[in-house]
Amino acid sequence: MMLLLHLHYDSPPSPRGLHVSSSGWSLTSLLSRNGRQFGEEVGSRGGAAGGAFRRRISTGVAPEDGGDAFAMDPSIVAFDDLISQHVNRVTSAAEKIGGQVLDVSKIIAEAFNVQKELLIKIKQTQKPDMAGMVEFLKPLNEVMAKASALTEGRRSDSFLHLKTGADSLAALAWIAYTGKDCGMSMPIAHVEESWQMAEFYCNKILVEYRNKDANHVEWAKALKEVYVPGLRDYVKSHHRLGPVWSATGKIAASAPAKAPTPGAPAPPPPPPASLFTETTQPSSSQPKVGMSAVFQEISSGKPVTAGLRKVTDDMKTKNRVDRSGVVTAAEKENRAGSPAFSKTGPPKLELQMGRKKVNNITVDKCTKMGWYSRLDVVAACEIVNCSGVEVQWLAPTVSVDNTAGCQLYLSKDALEASITTAKSSEINVLVPGSEPDGDWIEQALPQQYVHVFKDGQFVTTPVSHSGA
Repeated sequence: MMLLLHLHYDSPPSPRGLHVSSSGWSLTSLLSRNGRQFGEEVGSRGGAAGGAFRRRISTGVAPEDGGDAFAMDPSIVAFDDLISQHVNRVTSAAEKIGGQVLDVSKIIAEAFNVQKELLIKIKQTQKPDMAGMVEFLKPLNEVMAKASALTEGRRSDSFLHLKTGADSLAALAWIAYTGKDCGMSMPIAHVEESWQMAEFYCNKILVEYRNKDANHVEWAKALKEVYVPGLRDYVKSHHRLGPVWSATGKIAASAPAKAPTPGAPAPPPPPPASLFTETTQPSSSQPKVGMSAVFQEISSGKPVTAGLRKVTDDMKTKNRVDRSGVVTAAEKENRAGSPAFSKTGPPKLELQMGRKKVNNITVDKCTKMGWYSRLDVVAACEIVNCSGVEVQWLAPTVSVDNTAGCQLYLSKDALEASITTAKSSEINVLVPGSEPDGDWIEQALPQQYVHVFKDGQFVTTPVSHSGA
């Protein structure tokens, strides 16, 4: 019986000590030289390095397609440590809570394990085209879809946890970055921006359970450390410019084409070649459209009213018999049934464009709405005629007018913003604590003032209440 040992080293052994055959890896020559030190090597390694070393000893199974060899790559080992140090902490905190919090935490752990397998495949696969990339990332997309499905339907008591976990998984899409023309932010920025979207709900967990249940606070803080600094620092150290695909590896498989249904008619023949060829015509022979056609008709010398219909006496407004102004039920149904415009589609809940800066943002006539913006606002953000809104953004000036109930989340980069309020009540501002992982501090803005005539002018001060 032949015993195959898979060894992990901080630095790969010399190629002269390994022999690769068609049936697998042969470590005979390496073991003949280093067999006596093998037991000492395992025993001498301690801490995380020793743990990672011992976890990668396998017996009885030969490595398949070199996958286990790539699992020893420093970037894969570092990602494995990210899972053990941060992701497992989220799962441990979720076990104390149970329920749907534990369910979404297991999905998060599953997503990170799937990404680890994709990172291993990247090292042995050539960079695919767009269709191949979609098929390559399909396992990760399926896990993300499972997390998103938990947030649908009727809201549960764990909605904030489900929304935080589902939104945070968008950070794992950094693996799809293929260059500056792919339409994505660079990997480090993508991780930070994705977590900022999930942090909106994570902060609400910290505020709600701050004095109620320490387990929920521990879960929220542990999840934040998974992405910042965990995943962000990992990407910064190993994949700053995106994943590095193999130049000589296997070609990624594209999505298989769907077979035609038996008995279905054959597809129509392609259009004639003339549809794909452009024939240049003189500008004078090309038909004009729009206002150019109007002016051409006027200047042609033909009677302008030649194509108009004649208005008869019964068509004139003064002679019409249906001038009562009463709208019949049939007319109402026809008007209600006819759409105002033909274009339909899902509502847009986010700004879908590549810009990172906008001049001004206004939230008007919104009720019970939570909104987060990761754009840099040049001028100001305005909240007008709203009720029960929660917003977080980066802007030098924030204006709240005629609003009842507003919570403003100011990040560390927005603490110098000026806030102007008018005809508003219940305005609370939350700012980060003094410690990096501390709780948010909530402060209420005054809504009552005292005006005193002094020295020839009125002096206005906010009302302060103090209790014994």
